Amino acid sequence: MKISVIGCGYLGAVHAASMAELGHEVIGIDVDPAKVGALSEGRAPFFEPGLPEILVAGVQSGRLRFSTDIADAAGAAVHFVAVGTPQRAGSYAADLRFVDAAIDGLLPHLADGDLVAGKSTVPVGTAARIAERIAGSGTGAMLAWNPEFLREGFAVKDTITPDRLVYGLPPESEAAERARELLDEVYATALAAGTPLVTTDYATAELVKVSANAFLATKISFINAMAEIAEVTGADVTQLADAIGFDARIGRRFLGAGAGFGGGCLPKDIRAFTARAEELGRGESVAFLKEVDAINLRRRQRVVDLAVEALDGQPYGKRVAVLGLAFKPFSDDIRDSPALDVAVRLKGLGAEVVATDPEAIANSRRIHPQLDYVEDVSDALEGADLVVLVTEWNEYRHMDPAFAGARVKRKVVIDGRNCLDAVGWRADGWEYHGLGRP
Repeated sequence: MKISVIGCGYLGAVHAASMAELGHEVIGIDVDPAKVGALSEGRAPFFEPGLPEILVAGVQSGRLRFSTDIADAAGAAVHFVAVGTPQRAGSYAADLRFVDAAIDGLLPHLADGDLVAGKSTVPVGTAARIAERIAGSGTGAMLAWNPEFLREGFAVKDTITPDRLVYGLPPESEAAERARELLDEVYATALAAGTPLVTTDYATAELVKVSANAFLATKISFINAMAEIAEVTGADVTQLADAIGFDARIGRRFLGAGAGFGGGCLPKDIRAFTARAEELGRGESVAFLKEVDAINLRRRQRVVDLAVEALDGQPYGKRVAVLGLAFKPFSDDIRDSPALDVAVRLKGLGAEVVATDPEAIANSRRIHPQLDYVEDVSDALEGADLVVLVTEWNEYRHMDPAFAGARVKRKVVIDGRNCLDAVGWRADGWEYHGLGRP
């Protein structure tokens, strides 16, 4: 099946390579010549486990090509729109310029029976508006909304073997049937494996993604709110999470208290959801998301406050080893990263910050060159007055406290992800500080 993918950022590049891996003929379109050049050579412009292998395989097989000319998308049966929807400057609302530009570029190259499939995360109501534009173009093309549910670090797996598929289909029965047939052909492998499928209307499909992210963000901020209570009562939030996590109605996942969430999805998606609800006159329905956001941002400052306390209130000139820069492990994504934010705030207080991360140093250095970066964790630890762990990479969470203790000046650690063995580190003579832990 011939497929085009408009927008080859994180979502689009992964989707294009994965579709080629499934045997489709794919053309990826992006306005950035450098990105297109790298992808055409089989080089991933960002870190994502498993992507380099399928990217190289797709390019070498001839099933996967990339271009800056949207005219090259002509002839595809399905056109996936996978461009970004960042937060609008000076507002909580989503910036839809790139989505609209993608549709504008596609319209002259659509043919009767073609399917435009939106994957970008958009405010509810966007699909209906785009569908009207496509219908008014006279091309005979259709629109479906097919939200993505990728987890950074597991995006290839989540695309090739998704945990569910959602089709937001046109209201007209004939168009809906044709759109479903095309998407079923795209996802034939996953459907044959028994992947659950939800077919619905545009609005529901749009709400599925933002609702999922809002729920996850709420769950994370809930346990972080409990951590704030635990810190003033002497309770242990990790044991609390274990106890309530045994309740099947609640579950233990996403109940890890720490420095909070970040990345390119959860923060901007819950803000855009709030903005859209207010536009619809239902802002009160999701007003709690503003507090979810506020709790999340407070946790970054809490890590900084703990660091200052651990340095006896005198961070100036003290050497602080910051372990982690990406917003989560198995990623080089620093968008709205709590880890990088903590490092920058400590630097602003006069600390001598030495930061390290297995994958995110280059991205961090471009945005914050004022920090000192080292590749090796040993170099980061050398002579440190304080160690602050803020991204739970396996090499940090499983680090031997004796290994770290032999290199630092003072054996003091702040576990910003509550992922270290507090008993083991304390037994080795470390002063251990967790979040919401006594």
